[in-house]
Amino acid sequence: MREQAETRDAVWERRTELPLFYASLVFLAGYAVRVLAGDAHSLWRDVASVLVLVTWLCFIVDFLVRLVLSRQRPRRFIRLHWLDALVVLLPTLRPLRMVKVHDAIQAKHDRPRRGLYPRVITYAGLSSVLLGFSGALGIYHVERQNPSSPIHTFWDAVWCVCQTLTTVGYGDVTPVTARGRLIAVGLMTFGLGLLGAVTGSFSAWLIQVFRREGEEGPPENGSSPGAPQ
Repeated sequence: MREQAETRDAVWERRTELPLFYASLVFLAGYAVRVLAGDAHSLWRDVASVLVLVTWLCFIVDFLVRLVLSRQRPRRFIRLHWLDALVVLLPTLRPLRMVKVHDAIQAKHDRPRRGLYPRVITYAGLSSVLLGFSGALGIYHVERQNPSSPIHTFWDAVWCVCQTLTTVGYGDVTPVTARGRLIAVGLMTFGLGLLGAVTGSFSAWLIQVFRREGEEGPPENGSSPGAPQ
């Protein structure tokens, strides 16, 4: 029934969405160890490197399997699934698939699908946290070796990412390397999108609430509900 109504690549995607999300967290943890634990024992850094490599291979295998199951030309498949192709190249962008992950978790626990506004806010919030952490790791990784960079610690990178995602931009801590600025541009782009999604959804929700309250408001003659006429 349900699987018969779905295409094979859709069934594969549904079944692997949660495992690959957990794999992305493992990837992020391994990458964090590689970046932040520079003085740690070489064994820990080697283990982290293996975790990063294995999870990255999982993303590549998943993309290739979906390509084969879809029976589409590679160029067309990549055009229709450009975000998935981008995630294969940059696994730290996996949080951008948070909408499908959230729906997969809801379906796994047989929970009804949430409304549009809670889903958008949940997606934007989780995506901002994970993307912000990934961006801070990336900026710190490429900036810490540059003597002219104001980013000397991981917390400097976190502060820079917070300014970028919220579009505040104090300018006191900014990347100076080409790769660091490229990461910042990506965060600016996604930050504007996430901020716009949250702001628009919250505004629409407020309008809906006020409209509902207006429809349930007091009678036109000004008397309070239940008062004697």
